[in-house]
Amino acid sequence: MRGSACWKILLSLGTICTLMIGSDHAAIASINQPSSNNSNTVSTSFDLKKLNHQRKAIFDQTSLVTGIPWNLIAAVDQYEFTIHQFKKRKKSKEPQGLISIQFPERMWAGMLNPDPDDKELESIRIFKGIGLDGSGDGYADEQDPMDRLATMTSIMLKRGKRLEDIRISLWNHYQNSRSVQRIEQFAAIYAVKGTMDLYERAFPLPVNATYSYPDSYGASRGWGGHRIHEGTDLFADYGTPVRSTCYGIVEVKGWNPYGGWRIGIRDIGNVYHYYAHLSSYKKDLKAGDIVAPGQVIGAVGSSGYGKPGTSGKFVPHLHYGMYRDGGLADWSFDPYHYLKRWERDDLKAKAK
Repeated sequence: MRGSACWKILLSLGTICTLMIGSDHAAIASINQPSSNNSNTVSTSFDLKKLNHQRKAIFDQTSLVTGIPWNLIAAVDQYEFTIHQFKKRKKSKEPQGLISIQFPERMWAGMLNPDPDDKELESIRIFKGIGLDGSGDGYADEQDPMDRLATMTSIMLKRGKRLEDIRISLWNHYQNSRSVQRIEQFAAIYAVKGTMDLYERAFPLPVNATYSYPDSYGASRGWGGHRIHEGTDLFADYGTPVRSTCYGIVEVKGWNPYGGWRIGIRDIGNVYHYYAHLSSYKKDLKAGDIVAPGQVIGAVGSSGYGKPGTSGKFVPHLHYGMYRDGGLADWSFDPYHYLKRWERDDLKAKAK
């Protein structure tokens, strides 16, 4: 795949790619982050559904050329996007367009290449660079989205076309099992839903329930040692349904000494949603399941602060936390203002 097969990608994509390269990258960034735009009703200056349809068209066509499932290609691109957004990586020539895949500095042209911006295929090959021509113009340009996409699919196919082969190739590229896990999680979500339109959100409790929630992020906590409160507590009656706030995959389910019976869900924006102190789980829900916004996943309780089964050490409430993946670890951020927005949107939807 380092040769002509990858170079045929543009011939398959044709006009689709040409129309997309000039799309508003900043606008794309605003919808892929867990921001105020990622609510039930997304308000943007462009057609989000059309944008995602175009992105999926690229991945569908690339899948036909390479044999790699579209959802796996989309998952790699999405993972790259989330990591670059978290790190806010600055480059002198920021790649534009709908493809978020990037490569470590100097890998494209070759570590010993005197010209780090080299686009000539032969000299890139001589210096053992990875850059390929995916657009059919005879150059391997790191600023060309289709060249980056062709290069990544070539990397993915280094060991073969079987999923396990691709998995090994991805590990060899990222040298990080966490990266491979995220890509596989995103691919699973895309495969089940069959779409990239997965930015809807929901409030974690039914808005017709009785509840309250102060902004308690960062407050001091004493049990188990001094620590800060990494989330928002939503106080509600014991047994009140707890709902998924997003499309995502159940990453973990079970007992945690601090959180009691808890569930962790990873969304397509690489944000981990943490639901703690539950009294029960939705029947048959298990790790690896794909969930949707508003889907019931458990019930409010007061479990935690002890060995498995400990309950009643505090009033019933849902502890809800949000964490971004920084590549090596998750970092918490205040979910309060997101909860407020999702609550307003659910109330508006209910009133219609």
